[in-house]
Amino acid sequence: MAKSRTAFRCTNCNHTTARWLGQCPTCNEWHTLEEVEVLQEKKARERHKVEAGGVGQERLVSLSEIEFAEQERMSTGIGEFDRVLGGGLMPASLILLGGDPGIGKSTLMLHLAKASPDLNLLYVAGEESAGQIRQRADRIGVADSRMKVLNVTDLDRIVSTARQEKPDLLVIDSIQTIYRSELASLPGSTQQVRECAAVLQQLAKREDITTLMIGHVTKEGELAGPKILEHTVDTVLQFEGDQSRFHRILRSVKNRFGSAQEVGVFSMGEQGLEEVSNPSALFLSEMDDGVSGNAVACIMEGSRPLMVEVQALVTTGSYGTPQRTTSGFDQRRLSLLLAVLEKRAGMKFSNLDVYLNIAGGLRISDRAADLAVAGALASSYRERPVKADSFLLGEIGLGGEIRRVPRTGQRIREGQKLGFQRCVAPLGEQRESPEPGIDLKRVRYLGQALDVLLS
Repeated sequence: MAKSRTAFRCTNCNHTTARWLGQCPTCNEWHTLEEVEVLQEKKARERHKVEAGGVGQERLVSLSEIEFAEQERMSTGIGEFDRVLGGGLMPASLILLGGDPGIGKSTLMLHLAKASPDLNLLYVAGEESAGQIRQRADRIGVADSRMKVLNVTDLDRIVSTARQEKPDLLVIDSIQTIYRSELASLPGSTQQVRECAAVLQQLAKREDITTLMIGHVTKEGELAGPKILEHTVDTVLQFEGDQSRFHRILRSVKNRFGSAQEVGVFSMGEQGLEEVSNPSALFLSEMDDGVSGNAVACIMEGSRPLMVEVQALVTTGSYGTPQRTTSGFDQRRLSLLLAVLEKRAGMKFSNLDVYLNIAGGLRISDRAADLAVAGALASSYRERPVKADSFLLGEIGLGGEIRRVPRTGQRIREGQKLGFQRCVAPLGEQRESPEPGIDLKRVRYLGQALDVLLS
């Protein structure tokens, strides 16, 4: 027999607490908490399986007997958003969108309603009132849309409303505010988040409702809540960017229906988020070619090449221990490149402070940026600017050799499109032909690359 325990539930807003309080912490009403019995998690899980529909309906089938029809994706009307999703929203999929507070996650959902006025969207607001959402929608210009707002956090009411409305897209803002009344734990706890996500997954699959959950992130930038939340969903999207800057990056971390690591670039303006069709030009817009320590790298984010500016500053250390500070680049990778420069190029950084920055607030992990980072460090060390109209690509090995990187031709064409006239790249295979209209410098070792750049 299932065990139960005592909790206290508000008769006004259904908020549940483990102990009695004189005032409800959610609706601020006095003397509205009543003692109730709540089921433990095991019983609640059994109930959500029944409510999701169809326990016992599945049967064992062979792979050849499974009927499958290619599902057509739903376009969101936002090209950058569709790119990250792999072409649009997949029906009956469960999506998790994470990002720092105030980065623009809720604003992006309103832009989705604006770009697709025919999309039947049900917006569950757990953090804001309906009036606040309407105010932001008026500022963005969301007028003629089929968006409906549900201002509740009780999971049972959300599920019943979604079954009744049958929306094309169900947005949960945010999953940390949703609670299951059968559980005595507070909203946002591991138990509540895991249970609510499991119910929403069953709702999406059984009722054919595409569901997008907005999630909080921790101080380290990771998605808050249990790690099982990322395993439950079909797609994990990360909204990144520095709030002091205007651009935002939407990154696909996991995607069962498309390629991962795709990125979409937006800029934050007076009218909200705007798509950036040429992100390379955005990241290079403020670059100064005449200053030492600046170099340009071409990295790949998914299937998209991006030109980024690498800034390095090498200066005399003021303290006993030299400083190694990075922004947007792996600090351990920087230490490795400094060691290679000392051993293979004769540069001594042991008593120097080194600061490295990827301009624009972008975080990169592509090893093709190694040569540009080394070029920027050498440029600042020797006080010689990198030759204008040049960009670099290549991975650096411990022996100082320049290793080939994938999609070299696509990277070179991106640089040529932006007006670059010289490219320093690894020594390619004999069958490769240089791109017309660009001076392609093929190098085998780090010393050769630095001579080409700084001579």
